Amino acid sequence: MRALVYAWQEAVASLARARWTLLLSIATIAVAFAMLGAFRVVSGTVERVAGGWSEAAEVSVYLDDVVTEAEQAAIRQVIDRSGITSGVTLVSKEQALARFGAEFPELGDVTASLDANPFPASFEIRLSEAGMAGGADALAASLAAMPGVADVRFDRQWLSRLIAVITALRTAGWLAAVALVLGAATTVVAVVRLSFEARRDEIGIMALVGAPVAFIRGPFVVEGAIQGALGALAALGGLSLLGRALSRALGPLAAALGSDALRPLLWTDIAGLLLGGALVGAVAGLLATWKWDPQGPLAR
Repeated sequence: MRALVYAWQEAVASLARARWTLLLSIATIAVAFAMLGAFRVVSGTVERVAGGWSEAAEVSVYLDDVVTEAEQAAIRQVIDRSGITSGVTLVSKEQALARFGAEFPELGDVTASLDANPFPASFEIRLSEAGMAGGADALAASLAAMPGVADVRFDRQWLSRLIAVITALRTAGWLAAVALVLGAATTVVAVVRLSFEARRDEIGIMALVGAPVAFIRGPFVVEGAIQGALGALAALGGLSLLGRALSRALGPLAAALGSDALRPLLWTDIAGLLLGGALVGAVAGLLATWKWDPQGPLAR
């Protein structure tokens, strides 16, 4: 306990003497951990939005205008026998036109001027969990080949492609963030090393009088941990301000994606960033003193 208290006091005193290098170190760590936090927010938001879209995904089967009752019955039979649907709705041409008019009232004059109803009848298929996991592609392919079917649209197809692209970008972002964290750790190593060098004579005297290694290395490890924690705290503050600004700027878009689509950092994320920053700083402080020789001054 005495060693920890001594390490804390010495670390605080050392950081107070080197304010400018401390600010540089904190800024570097803040940028790195802000990237990590941002990608955590983006990752959670994408998962939430994609999950909501996946649950709402449907297979839409558009029918020919001249489809017969026998063909329509055969199409419905294939859908019911698939075993991967949770509900099926038949939308008539009149219902499709009325739905369009309700969603786009400003285009009512356009549809009213047409001689015939341009909207096809369709089956709207809601998929069960088994359908979302697999089998919907096969159902869509079999329905597309049936007589009386004009077209089949499966929302999950474009959604899967979109998620694949976002996942690739997210992976690249994580790699970039990790590289920034390693760069921040290198900065902490350099700052702590400078502090170690400035106290070379003091360290040599402590070693000569038999001071424990914990009393010699401890202050520098704590110094690195403080720098890392302060950098992570600064990153969280910056992310909070940026999140509020984006929420105001993207209000309509956020409403379109869902009222709770923009996922904030959770308490576990905040604690993870703070602990991660302290851990990165502590490891960097330990590395900065790794070549110290307890039998003499700092090894060259």
